[in-house]
Amino acid sequence: MAELSVAELSKDLRAAIANLESSEGLESVGVVVRVGDGVAWVHGLHKAGYSEVLQIETPGGIVEAFALNLMEDEIGAVLLGDDAEVSAGNTVRLKGTALQVPVGPELLGRVVDPLGRPLDGAGPIKSKQFGLIEREAIGVMDRKSVHEPLMTGVMAIDSMFPIGRGQRELIIGDRQTGKTALTIDTMINQAKQKTGVVNVYVAIGQKSSKVARLIDRLKSEGVMEQTIIVATSPSDAASMLYLAPYAGTAMGEYFRDNKQHALMIYDDLTKHAVAYRQMSLLLRRPPGREAYPGDVFYLHSRLLERSAKLSDRLGAGSLTALPIIETQAGDISAYIPTNVISITDGQIFLETDLFYQGIRPAISAGLSVSRVGGDAQTKAVKSVGGSLKLGLSQFRELASFAQFGSDLDDATKSQIDRGQRLTELLKQPQYQPASVWEQVVSIYAVTNGLFDQVAVAHIKDAQAALLTRLWTEHKDEMRELNKGDKPTEDMLKTITKVTQAVAKGFEDK
Repeated sequence: MAELSVAELSKDLRAAIANLESSEGLESVGVVVRVGDGVAWVHGLHKAGYSEVLQIETPGGIVEAFALNLMEDEIGAVLLGDDAEVSAGNTVRLKGTALQVPVGPELLGRVVDPLGRPLDGAGPIKSKQFGLIEREAIGVMDRKSVHEPLMTGVMAIDSMFPIGRGQRELIIGDRQTGKTALTIDTMINQAKQKTGVVNVYVAIGQKSSKVARLIDRLKSEGVMEQTIIVATSPSDAASMLYLAPYAGTAMGEYFRDNKQHALMIYDDLTKHAVAYRQMSLLLRRPPGREAYPGDVFYLHSRLLERSAKLSDRLGAGSLTALPIIETQAGDISAYIPTNVISITDGQIFLETDLFYQGIRPAISAGLSVSRVGGDAQTKAVKSVGGSLKLGLSQFRELASFAQFGSDLDDATKSQIDRGQRLTELLKQPQYQPASVWEQVVSIYAVTNGLFDQVAVAHIKDAQAALLTRLWTEHKDEMRELNKGDKPTEDMLKTITKVTQAVAKGFEDK
């Protein structure tokens, strides 16, 4: 559609604009010049600000939009409702507020859309508080270093790539490699360990059936009471997909700013970038690399910068982010993945090859990293997991030589044997997050060679037997260990003694 000046508009539109200029002026009132593909172009409204809500008066009632393109002669406004009723000549007024959503504890256990409207049929949300969808991130002086652990319950993550409260850890990999599964386990672990962390799960363009299955699982695990779900489906307008993560973050920020802790899961930001690209092209912004607009980096940086660990002066609350990015054929050097990698504090890379080998979660020990989590890692897990990442990375390098076992020296054979047992140990069924003491005991048993005589195929059975026996016979000590402090010498002696006894029972199998 060609750009039109006011002089080139139809006679009726020129008359409508002239009428507004004479009666109310164009400062806070405008008129729709043209509309299409969910975008209304508005003449006037010279006082409008970025992301401000506009109200379009149509024969069927008020349709809301928000200003995204602010130009000299007109505004590009993205419609929040159906554009069937909107037509050229409609009057547009400023609502006087920027986009905001209801926030507060009233949303816990609810499923809402990006504007905070209920989708679960459980009645209206009675929240009296609102949070801005777009908000400036907390400044450096109001932040504190990440120092508290956020336990995921996934042994491979907590031991090798720990996540702290206030951190932003990217989960990246091809489709169907278990990215969402990791985040669900993390949510379940918050309820299982009674951490008090509020989960905010943002489904960006996800199938409704997938979201429904997720909700059922969270309900069955008793997690839904401390969870908010912001849901959008592929059939929703691009504007809803664009707003979803910002709306979810506003809901999470309420808890952060009230001395509590929240966990944000964005599933996934690849679809978010695609929705933003669609909106930008409709708004006639110049396309850049892969047709994304030039500010697509800013799109995600201003979102993820809102996750932080607040200073003591502000209540010491935290907002932790687990954004998900989907890669194509494992290409983490593509445009959007590299953008988000550079914004976050580390990434957990899920390898397709490992997934199909049955190693699940399929976490790559070489390509994954946590840049700050070591400072927040539980002392108990840190004391036993220090050499885990290096050992596993070396084993994966040596694994290709395992077929030539007869030609290997004893040290290499030993390293491969230990690596196979570690790999087997770190396999973990979905929906079964491990507590601190379970992780410490399991890792200690393998890394100290106490399970070296157990066949690789029986490592998981030996682990289950060890945990059962320790919990039955030494419950108080295990409860103490579960607090996260470094295990005492007496604890380690007890664990060693029980592990040796359990391992003997598996030697002949």
